[in-house]
Amino acid sequence: MTRLLILLAVVSLGVKLVFGRWPWEYLQTNSTRSQALFRARKLLGVRNGATHGEIMDAHKRLIAMVHPDRGGSSAQVHEANAARDLLLDELPEQN
Repeated sequence: MTRLLILLAVVSLGVKLVFGRWPWEYLQTNSTRSQALFRARKLLGVRNGATHGEIMDAHKRLIAMVHPDRGGSSAQVHEANAARDLLLDELPEQN
């Protein structure tokens, strides 16, 4: 029994060193909102904690590429606008 516990500890430590996460962290799922935020950041190409200006600049660059007048589609424009709105809603209120 002791050998099994030691083996599990060594394997867990190995997984943490190789992949950067503990094995039990792979069992946790992200919330739908956090997944949507991740996709929005990825679409606009901004980092976590991006400022209002960074989000707006990234949105303008993306819209310039996916606008229907430039060969894009209105669905892509709507997706970019939704990503922008979602990320702006997450910013803290500034008075």
